[in-house]
Amino acid sequence: MTAPAVGASGLVATLEQTWAAIRAHHSEVPEAIVVVAAGSEGRRLRWGHFAAGRWQLAGARRPEVLVGGEGLRRPAREVQGTLLHEAAHGLADRRGIPDTRRGGRYHNRRYAALATELGLQVAHVDPIGWSSTTVPDSTAYRYAGVLAELADQLTLWRHQERPGGAAASRNLLACACGCPRRIRVAPSALAQAPILCAACQLPFTPTVDT
Repeated sequence: MTAPAVGASGLVATLEQTWAAIRAHHSEVPEAIVVVAAGSEGRRLRWGHFAAGRWQLAGARRPEVLVGGEGLRRPAREVQGTLLHEAAHGLADRRGIPDTRRGGRYHNRRYAALATELGLQVAHVDPIGWSSTTVPDSTAYRYAGVLAELADQLTLWRHQERPGGAAASRNLLACACGCPRRIRVAPSALAQAPILCAACQLPFTPTVDT
């Protein structure tokens, strides 16, 4: 009898399975080491990142795909979207395509094309370019199996550190939609459910590093 997963082990295994499912549909996406860690750094919050050549395994270097623990409070479809977003960066790295600038914050049109190729819906957000990505129904249907597994595992997330007093009001996330309109919202409120723009019908997403 297999022992039940404890702590983050089951979640990480499911994230690895989700990455493998992406590679099954898009073989150029590289194998990667998937890790869960803090996504917050001061007032900045990231759902994930892709870093080429960060790990060594069996004599070969592999990239890192980090999934921010704070973002694990979101629905499975949005977490899947984070992995697809980072897979697009992995595809750019594999093909030698410069897909970002400004220290990786600005996502250019080449990134938008790669993200679209992986089945994401992409919107432009100032000042970080084509960084806003969402999972349309057709892509969610393609990954229905792993989405169900992921939904079962999303019972664990990391709380974001928040300074007390007056500093807490400065910890609101700056978010933008596809228009792009801008709002500022508490991370806890954004994590409860997507906040949709009535004009473009796209969710407000943090204008943060991914």
